[in-house]
Amino acid sequence: MTTVEQDRFTRDWQQWHQQRERVLAEPHGWLSITGLQWLTGTPQRFDGIPGSWHEQDGAAVVTVSPGEELAVDGTARFELVNSGPGHLVDAGERKVEVARRSGYLLRVHDPQAPVRGRFRGVPAYEPDPAWVFEGRFEPFDEPHAVTVGAVVEGLSHVYTSPGVLRFDHDGSSYGLTAFNGKGGSGFSVLFTDETSGVTTYAANRSLAVGEPDAGGRVLLDFNRAVNLPCAFIEFATCPLPPAGNHLPFAVTAGERIPYEA
Repeated sequence: MTTVEQDRFTRDWQQWHQQRERVLAEPHGWLSITGLQWLTGTPQRFDGIPGSWHEQDGAAVVTVSPGEELAVDGTARFELVNSGPGHLVDAGERKVEVARRSGYLLRVHDPQAPVRGRFRGVPAYEPDPAWVFEGRFEPFDEPHAVTVGAVVEGLSHVYTSPGVLRFDHDGSSYGLTAFNGKGGSGFSVLFTDETSGVTTYAANRSLAVGEPDAGGRVLLDFNRAVNLPCAFIEFATCPLPPAGNHLPFAVTAGERIPYEA
């Protein structure tokens, strides 16, 4: 790689990294979460959350009394995909997130959250083109469901895996079980490696990989490996990597353990 190419690579990574930090620090982003509550079949109220909430017939149900600050008229149902994205409901300057993680939960997103106020960016390794690999996508005959654990004891997640991403490093071949990417485009890979728990977050990191080309080739750029929300906040239910997604070498690229608050 020429000096010009290296400079361009570094500049592109820096722009990506700055955008990543901006998204994390958004007023109602992951760093704004200040609490988590699980719903049951019995209607109940939670401190700081408008409405009376319960779970019923596969949905989260809320009933709002007149004068309560929640963007719901009367009673509303939220039937969500398990392990999928949550749904945000306006509650003044805050938002209440409804999400399904086996059961239903509520999380409060508050722009005044202490973690957001203390955010100083995300430490990361210096970008290095040596951590970009040309890999290949090996599809399964049929996509299948993969169940993985979570950082919350007793909780599990189920994701659809279309196949395995393979790449070579130092003369050996490695395969990582891939999940469908956001919006159904590309792939999402959860993994650990020999830096996990040392210089990078112990439980997991995530890598987004683009669509394969006509020959099944993909690029795995570990410089863009990111921490999941559980690395920053205690109110996350992040998935653990599937069995076999541990790389037996140190991936000295991507995001590192977050700064202490």
